[in-house]
Amino acid sequence: MAWNVFKFCTALRALGSIMIVLVLGIIGVTYYVIVVANYGPALFHGGLDSFVAFFVLVLFHSLLVMLLWSYFTTVLTDPGGVPPNWKPSIDEESGDADPLVGLGYEGTDLGLNQPATFGGRCILKMDHHCVWVVNCVGALNYKYFLLFLFYTFLLTTLVTLSLLRLFIAFFTDGVINGTSGTLVATFVTFVLNLSFALSIMGFLVMHISLVLGNTTTIEAFEKKTNPKWRYDLGRRKNFEQVFGVDKRCWFIPAYSEEDWERMPVLRGFDYPTRPDLDELQQL
Repeated sequence: MAWNVFKFCTALRALGSIMIVLVLGIIGVTYYVIVVANYGPALFHGGLDSFVAFFVLVLFHSLLVMLLWSYFTTVLTDPGGVPPNWKPSIDEESGDADPLVGLGYEGTDLGLNQPATFGGRCILKMDHHCVWVVNCVGALNYKYFLLFLFYTFLLTTLVTLSLLRLFIAFFTDGVINGTSGTLVATFVTFVLNLSFALSIMGFLVMHISLVLGNTTTIEAFEKKTNPKWRYDLGRRKNFEQVFGVDKRCWFIPAYSEEDWERMPVLRGFDYPTRPDLDELQQL
């Protein structure tokens, strides 16, 4: 029996509520350990301890807000789908013009406001289906997904460094204040955040390389067989294909009105290519 990727993605979506609760649960435990059990009380110690606690708490809450904003924007944003009746203007196999090109581009819903069913539906510039965000990652939410990875890496790194002193004290004669439950929660939080920081670092590096090459995870396999990638516009333009031209919006999960107008990739049907490689392909 052939393996059906669409049914697989649909099955993964059934885990959606469980994964969201798991993510929020990990964040909740981390919040308790950092804010309630350790650095919150340290604000009242005075001196250097209060200054360090204030700095950690401000940075922690700032990164947490950006992480949650990016996460739920990724979860709730439809990655973009091809309209049911739409076909390309040129048949890539025969080279003939397709008379149905008008169906689905002008005045047709691109699927941006449709429920994200994904099973059997083509996703624009699909990268992969992510269980953690309960969504496919595609043209319209790839930036948000990358920001979620970025802020998760920064936050987990901050938590790991902030708890390192206490973790070391577990295996030394250092004095650790708190109940046994708090100590266990601190130990578990350190291990979890260290694990996430290391794993996400590798994942983030991989996706940065994909962005700079203007490819997706799926397209990377195609690029291996075709080193002359016609969509590689140079690192700066490749980056702008995902994050936009407006620098003010690079680090927030949103696009400016100007970017929505100037970025054809967000419409999903027109992807800029390199003229020199287009000419070679036509020869």
